Formats: sequence, structure tokens, C-alpha cells
Amino acid sequence: MSAPILSNHGCRLNAYEAEAMRELATGAGLEDVVIVNTCAVTAEAVRKGRQDIRRLRRDHPDARIVVTGCAAQTDPDGFAAMDEVDAVVGNAEKMRRETWAGLATGGTEPVQVDDIMSVTETAGHLIDGFGTRSRAYVQVQNGCDHRCTFCIIPYGRGNSRSVPAGVVVEQIRRLTERGFNEVVLTGVDLTSWGADLPGRPRLGDLVLRILRLVPDLPRLRISSIDSIEVDAALMRAIAEEERLMPHLHLSLQHGSDLILKRMKRRHLRGDAIRFVEAARRLRPDMTFGADIIAGFPTESEAQFADSLRLVEECDLTWLHVFPYSPRAGTPAARMPAVDGTTIRARAARLRAAGEAAVGKHLAEQVGRDHAVLMESSRMGRTAQFAEVTFGADQPVGAIVPARITGIAGRSLTARA
Repeated sequence: MSAPILSNHGCRLNAYEAEAMRELATGAGLEDVVIVNTCAVTAEAVRKGRQDIRRLRRDHPDARIVVTGCAAQTDPDGFAAMDEVDAVVGNAEKMRRETWAGLATGGTEPVQVDDIMSVTETAGHLIDGFGTRSRAYVQVQNGCDHRCTFCIIPYGRGNSRSVPAGVVVEQIRRLTERGFNEVVLTGVDLTSWGADLPGRPRLGDLVLRILRLVPDLPRLRISSIDSIEVDAALMRAIAEEERLMPHLHLSLQHGSDLILKRMKRRHLRGDAIRFVEAARRLRPDMTFGADIIAGFPTESEAQFADSLRLVEECDLTWLHVFPYSPRAGTPAARMPAVDGTTIRARAARLRAAGEAAVGKHLAEQVGRDHAVLMESSRMGRTAQFAEVTFGADQPVGAIVPARITGIAGRSLTARA
């Protein structure tokens, strides 16, 4: 008999939930099982999920294969019809202890996927830092109330719902007591946190409350945010709280106002530029990453150039570039498409701009001192999330003062 094998696809929240599922399945005594946590963000992501399921069946012919995640939520019948699949579990069901207990005893239906839009609460799940002693992830929000024309994720995750602040603070306090030096807040639409809670608190309120009530936490990091929803309290935290890490990943998606409107985004190009400038005035060492889509339907060369220029104008360092692929059931899938060759070429140009930005950022760090959180004995990350390698072993999980000595590929080199 063997412990559960977990294959994860997609976003950081999926990775967080994968670890929670591993603990739930193990606690239920579920053995000889392969859990595939799928992603639905693009058609290519769904294709890769199916491909992975077929590979895992070849590698583990006698195991039960349980498929879950966003692609399973949006197309449960399609995955249930695969010969390789034994059970399909929805996104709400996968986080319930009773689901895994039922799978362990064999007393459940092969497809357990309910209406995700009926889910009104999300529980906080405490996990052990993805197998490391350096960084822990805390889910504070799930789902999304917005309907961007390219995005299927609300139909996989449901409407926005928040973990109460008291639960979040208690989890972070426990993680800090267990020795974690950095905690990352995660969610599907993180800046919508609190809208469904009494008093409608904002993400900035949560950040300030964590930092006030958990004074021993050295580092707090927030994952991808929608800059148009950033509140005054979060801006205050950026300005005043050194323990809030100076790295924000922005859901920008494009640099053209017309394309942003066709995407049904809530910000325009100027909004993004103004936010970045305001945040840097408050915290000059702030770095930014961004999600950008290349080849959205109707995108002209001039509109694509607007995205390229946005990388420079916002001084974006860490890019996640997505070549557009249509998702059935979304409005964008019915819009006039850009041909695939052009999409791939534009994505490559954006990635090249991102690589140049990374190189520029790394070059600026040489000779500077940084506090580096060690993820392994020879590798850690700066507060701005740049990778740093050392020539001698350092204590894993510790925050090590270091002088940056050079660059090796996409990493900095340093001595403690």
C-alpha cells in the first residue's frame, strides 16, 4: 500500500489546496490513490490535465485516480467519461474531510460535483508550508464575483467568499509559533476579501490586523491582486509596514484600453500606471509582477504594442505571459480570433521583454545588502522575490543577511 500521489496543475491556490487534500486523504487512510488537481484557466491547461491523467494511469495501473480542481468542476461528465478516471470531485467537495473518508471506504458516488455557485462560505485550511520550513500559505478568500470575458474560473470556483479575519489571524499565529518566517495570503480574487463579511472590511484591514496581532511574524506577503480594488488601508500598510514584503503581483491582463474594455476588466491603462507610481512613492524598493495576455481576440499590432510599453512604463519585473486560448462558454471565445502564429510570436516578444526586465532588476542588486529567506540550504529569496544562491550552506527557513555579489542566469549570487 502507498500514500496518496498528488499531481497539481495551475495556480498557487491550487498548490495550497493540493497540500490540504494530501493531508485530508492521508488522514482518511486513503491509499493507492492518485489525485489530479486540474486547472481550467486555458484550453491548453485542460488538455495538459487530460494528458497527465493518461500518463498517470500508465505509471500507476492499479491505483485509483481521483480528478478534482477547476477543470473537473466545469466539466465533470467529460472527465468521468475518461476510462482512466475512477472518481471526480468538485472544488467545494475536495476540501471536505467527509469526501475523502467516503472515498476511503468506497461509500460514495463516482461523481461528487455540486453547484459551486451555491457555496457561500470558505474554510481556512492550515497546511505545513508545502513541505518546507521557510514559507507557509494561508487561503483567505475563494471564488470571484467578476465576469471577465476570457475567464472560466468563476464557474470553477464560485462566487467570492472570505475566511473571517479571526480565523486567518489564528492560523498565522500558529504558523509563526511553529517557526515559519514568512506567510503568504492567497485567494482567487484576493482584493475582494471581506466584501461578504459583517462590516465589509477590506484586504488592507486584514493585513494591518495580522501585523498588529502577530508581532512575531517576520514577513507577510500577499499574492496576486487587482490594483483597482486596492484600499487606503493597504496603501498605508505598503507605506508603513516593513514586514509587508515589497513585491506585488498585479492582474493587469493588457495595456490597451479598448482591449481591457472587451475583456470586461475594471481598470484602464492609466489606472495601472497611477497605482504603480503611487505604490513606489510610498515604498521605493517595491517590485511588481503582472499577468498579461497576448493575442486576445481583435488585438491589433498597435494594441499589442500598448502591452509591451506597459512593461516598461510600469517597470514590471516578473511577468506571467499567457498566450490567449479560447474557453468554451466565455464571451471572448465568440470574438474574432487572432491567428495562432501571431499569438505565439507576441507571447514570445512579451516574454523577452520580461526577461530583459528581470536582468535589469538583478543587475541593480549587485553590491547591495538583502535579507534572504532560505528555501533550501543554498537558495533563498529576497523581499522582492528574486532568487539568491549561496556558495555555502545556510540554515533552511532562516532569514540570512547577505551581500549580493553577482548574477548567475536568472539568480543572484551572494555571500552571508
